[in-house]
Amino acid sequence: MPTKEQVLDALKGVKFPGLSRDIVSFGFVHDVSVEGGNVSFTVRFQTENQNAATQISKDAEVAVKAVPGVESVRMHVDVGSRSAAGPQGGPPPAQILSGVKYKIAVASGKGGVGKSTVSTNLALALHALGYSVGMLDADIYGPSQQMMLGIHGRPQIDETDEKILPMENHGVKTMSLGLITDPDTPVIWRGPMVMKALDQFLSDVKWGTLDFMIIDLPPGTGDAQLTLTQKVPLSGAVVVTTPQDVALIDARKGLAMFRKVNVPVLGIIENMSYFICRHCGEREEIFGHGGGRKTAELLGVPFLGEIPIDPKVVVGGDSGEPIFVLDPSSAAAEAFRKLAETVVQQVESGHAGHTHAPGEPAHAHS
Repeated sequence: MPTKEQVLDALKGVKFPGLSRDIVSFGFVHDVSVEGGNVSFTVRFQTENQNAATQISKDAEVAVKAVPGVESVRMHVDVGSRSAAGPQGGPPPAQILSGVKYKIAVASGKGGVGKSTVSTNLALALHALGYSVGMLDADIYGPSQQMMLGIHGRPQIDETDEKILPMENHGVKTMSLGLITDPDTPVIWRGPMVMKALDQFLSDVKWGTLDFMIIDLPPGTGDAQLTLTQKVPLSGAVVVTTPQDVALIDARKGLAMFRKVNVPVLGIIENMSYFICRHCGEREEIFGHGGGRKTAELLGVPFLGEIPIDPKVVVGGDSGEPIFVLDPSSAAAEAFRKLAETVVQQVESGHAGHTHAPGEPAHAHS
């Protein structure tokens, strides 16, 4: 006779369409029952992709029927919108960050491209435009927003509802794992622990009412990104790259991930685009140039601009005074200001994530 464990093992072979993770590790499988050779279970998840339910139903039935001793399979697939009822054991996405109007993820396909720097300065630029802004540092393995925003100490607990109070500096409410862990202790966590930490940041932090939440994702396309796209109805994603070909290849992977999970892609921003010599004023394109714009046009998404290399960016990030605060008249700060204006324009006009056919020109900002 088949066992519940055998059924779950079989379902671990069923991948969510377009992604590498299976429906069991995502937590989509519920109420598994085995009576003799008769198996029943429910698959519950949120997506805007209506074809996903059909594919999962087909693959799950084939997988379970292959278990020795299984005679019949009764399966219920419960699909909701990402803004509908949430996964079992957690609040609906509509309630998660319900006081936040726009939720913007900042992502990169690889590390070392300045994603956290872009996140920080985008948040500050939005605040300078008059919006209330929060920063969620979801880079669990390499949290840095507490340092970049110059935040010290530990967050407090609101005794009335036992919610964590985010810490604030430069007008941006912030929560980061770096505020609650020893900076010299490496974070060695498996996927479920990462998801639990993100769940707490989403549900147990008293964010209040905000116009924008900037979510600084870890590089790549792993557990943190997939967890957030399932639990939070993101308003859009900004993909950060540099001009090098290797960074652009990884940027394409990140962009493809957001498309597969139906998160609007606001566009690509090219960081470390060029350097202006402070002695002669000559522009040097150290890492090449134009790759970000070319990639955006090729993939049919907006190009959000070029951020120059500026030593003050490093100095400001290390001292807790980002370039937008340290030198608001600099070319880098101006690039972040334009990025913020474009993000606002896209989300408030309802055109966030509008894509073009490959080869069709995308709306560009430089």
